[in-house]
Amino acid sequence: MPRFHNLTVTDIHKTIRDAVVLTLVPENGAAAEFAFTPGQYLTFRRDFDGQELRRSYSICAGLDEGKLQIGIKRVDGGAFSSWANEALKPGDRLEAMPPMGKFGTEIDPDAARTYLGFAGGSGITPVLSILKTTLAREPKSDFTLVYANRGVASIMFREELEDLKNRFLGRLTIIHILESDAQEIDLFTGMVTPEKCAELFRHWIDIKSVDTALICGPEPMMLGITKALKDHGLDDGQIRFELFGSGQPGRAKRKATAKPMDDAQAVTETTVTLDGEKRSFKMPKDGQTLLEAAIENNMDAPFACRAGVCSTCRAKVLEGEVEMVANHALEDYEVEQGYVLTCQCYPMSDKIVLDYDQ
Repeated sequence: MPRFHNLTVTDIHKTIRDAVVLTLVPENGAAAEFAFTPGQYLTFRRDFDGQELRRSYSICAGLDEGKLQIGIKRVDGGAFSSWANEALKPGDRLEAMPPMGKFGTEIDPDAARTYLGFAGGSGITPVLSILKTTLAREPKSDFTLVYANRGVASIMFREELEDLKNRFLGRLTIIHILESDAQEIDLFTGMVTPEKCAELFRHWIDIKSVDTALICGPEPMMLGITKALKDHGLDDGQIRFELFGSGQPGRAKRKATAKPMDDAQAVTETTVTLDGEKRSFKMPKDGQTLLEAAIENNMDAPFACRAGVCSTCRAKVLEGEVEMVANHALEDYEVEQGYVLTCQCYPMSDKIVLDYDQ
């Protein structure tokens, strides 16, 4: 199971007014734990006024840069992102889990592929890591990036993207779509909708040549882009996406029933294996997720988003039946094998056996 490690902040620089890029170095010989694949993210934790907050941020560095970097854009009211942008300084320490996530694609030096990336706002961070690595390690491949922002001032990594376009001349094409700033070409102004995608595919992007499409951004934008890609011939296997904000963050916490805990119809006998240790306890059948029950029973169960978006809380159901109310992280084959996101699971049977170690 992933554990938190100390990372030292060695450098901080602004990429736009309200976003920073952090360079991090693992401490205590943990460098190997933080080897990453392009598209992965780190989950951080920090106490704010006695409350532990966990937040996940994508790695933006390419594999050949020899460093670990993340981008953090300030969110209105966001405690962690505001602190990182305003108070964090070189020399400070952060606690983070090793890299996680499956967004991305395998690198093949002999491949001649055509990649199409869509990013919205801070969704550029994992796409940037993938873009830099694929262009460097697949010399016969090319990449088109469609990057959506409110305006020019909100374009993260703008200068770096221009440098990359010059470095990989003829292999990297960047199309900026700006919501509020007018551009010379009307098509490049406004929101990225299925209709705008269709126009892009008609006039600017040879969609039939695309081997792999990568999307990272807000859920409504991603759903629209995915629909447009499928409407123009791409299948599920060609489309990869990373959801950093869900419009459906799981079911609202359900009210517990008034039945007493010793009523056999109201409780589930639950056994959880974590780090080789088994623990059994009773939990209500309504109103509490498997993750919440494990934490309440003093188990250090892993979690990050609690919204079914990451897969940090992934575990395998060995016995019993559960209801998983949201899943934006697990593949179909994983669900078929019994894996679940415990932050989104409610017990449906009288007995549940759960294993975080598999």
